[in-house]
Amino acid sequence: MGVIDLFGKSSSLCVERPKPSITCCSFEGKPRRSKPTFMVPPASSSSAAAVPVKEDGQQESVRSLTGDSFIRPHLRQLSAYQPILPFEVLSTRLGRKPEDIVKLDANENPYGPPPEVFEALGSMRFPYIYPDPESRRLRAALAEDSGVEAEHILVGCGADELIDLIMRCVLEPGDKILDCPPTFTMYEFDAAVNAALVVKVPRNPDFSLDVKRIFEVVEQEKPKCIFLTSPNNPDGSIIDDETLLKILGLPVLVVLDEAYIEFAGIESKMKWVKKYENLIVLRTFSKRAALAGLRVGYGAFPLSIIEFLWRAKQPYNVSVAAELAACAALQNPVYLENVKVALVQERERLFKLLKEVPFLNPYPSYSNFILCEVTSGRDAKKLKEDLAKTGVMIRHYSNKELAGYVRVSVGKPEHTDALMESLKRLY
Repeated sequence: MGVIDLFGKSSSLCVERPKPSITCCSFEGKPRRSKPTFMVPPASSSSAAAVPVKEDGQQESVRSLTGDSFIRPHLRQLSAYQPILPFEVLSTRLGRKPEDIVKLDANENPYGPPPEVFEALGSMRFPYIYPDPESRRLRAALAEDSGVEAEHILVGCGADELIDLIMRCVLEPGDKILDCPPTFTMYEFDAAVNAALVVKVPRNPDFSLDVKRIFEVVEQEKPKCIFLTSPNNPDGSIIDDETLLKILGLPVLVVLDEAYIEFAGIESKMKWVKKYENLIVLRTFSKRAALAGLRVGYGAFPLSIIEFLWRAKQPYNVSVAAELAACAALQNPVYLENVKVALVQERERLFKLLKEVPFLNPYPSYSNFILCEVTSGRDAKKLKEDLAKTGVMIRHYSNKELAGYVRVSVGKPEHTDALMESLKRLY
């Protein structure tokens, strides 16, 4: 950003000023150009005559200001992201103890992290010292775990932070991203926060990507980047290598979100960032290592891109506790593998049981959740509400693409049993 120095003694000022930007054109009303703000030094005796006296109208204008007038116009029209309710709030609303709630609505790992995580957190020595701004220890452990050098890896406060950081570094107000709904809604949300436009290419009826249409839209709309999720949330489908390679051939930055890759039985594409300059791969500890509450995500980036993310990221974005926990989790790969196997096995059992429910049509999944179409005239939202009354929480969507669907996270066998018992009461 430019700096205007009005305190200098020199009579001539060297001013570097950014060009006024125009707010995102997707919002109603005429675009408004931003006005530069100047900080004026206190008047001295020699310059007092040059300082204008405020008129009564100006003073009245200041008194009539409201706080929201300082907020950027596009943010005043922003709808808040709708997160899943935590245990404590659910417990109060449902009148049940947290341990009596079967929480299958947020794709959390019900087995919890390895025991080493609790040991590390219990013996944390320096919580009063700022964390390592480069997360060196964790990045070294991730390099060993993934086979990708630490210089390609950046860690964030959840992958959500990295999604926003990428957009802040890449997108100018009014730039476009390409989104393929139904998918993770944080892409659309963060684009709106960053005053970007979202161009949507809906998925095919089987939730696969409409590759032909993606090519057409990239040619017509010139989006700067495309966000893809594999396995996709909420349906659990994956993107095959042939499709991904085709998309990587387009003149767009491809952000591949692999939050659920561990459950897919395929290898991560993290190593591909060393070959493709337009590929970023995101991962998380929330699902694999059950650290959703500590917020640890990471990504693999081409060196030509990561340099600028290092410059723009918050310096202490990953807490001491989060880095300790993530490092401890990686020390027990056997535990992580056993939990993954247990969840995949339970996913197959859950899928078979859901197929027996007369008003549900489950979709095959490569993740730790299963999307179900609600059929036979049943209302998906009411189904979610009826199950909540029994203490079983599942996910329902309000957006038009998924209005008739629910998503069920894979839990422990006893969670599946409780879900099926509640569903049978509704036959």
